[in-house]
Amino acid sequence: MSSTPNDEKKLEFRIFIFLTVFLAPLLSILLVSGLGFAIWFGQILTGPPGAG
Repeated sequence: MSSTPNDEKKLEFRIFIFLTVFLAPLLSILLVSGLGFAIWFGQILTGPPGAG
């Protein structure tokens, strides 16, 4: 490869920023939202916990 170690460090830093600033928060929001939706939809179908 013709890339220098300095170029590789810049690329690595950009990937790190992308993962920590954009990807991790987005995945966290999607995971929590998906779980909340699943619980909400499950309660629509089966009723709240303890109802019976």
